[in-house]
Amino acid sequence: MHVDVFETLADPTRRRIVEALLGGEHAVNDLVERVDIHQSGVSRHLRILGEAGFVQMRPDGARRLYSLRAEPFRELDAWVARYRSLWEARLDRFEAALEKKRKKGKPS
Repeated sequence: MHVDVFETLADPTRRRIVEALLGGEHAVNDLVERVDIHQSGVSRHLRILGEAGFVQMRPDGARRLYSLRAEPFRELDAWVARYRSLWEARLDRFEAALEKKRKKGKPS
């Protein structure tokens, strides 16, 4: 995975576009309404998301419909999975400490 993936998703407008596309494909004008920026801005962000591999475009007559591609999100998930043990181990220790405290405070 490239660092550019994180740079791409670091922009809040691009994340809003990704969220809007989570429900399925949309035309640019639909996305303009959802993310509340001008059409030129949405088009620019879609181009960046497309270059990074997050979205794909399907022509439908005069319209262009955009949708998410699964592969970059699988790559992100695989990257995060390598670090998941770091916080899971901490959460397991936290759970054990809470359980120990709960048992101590429980009347016999």
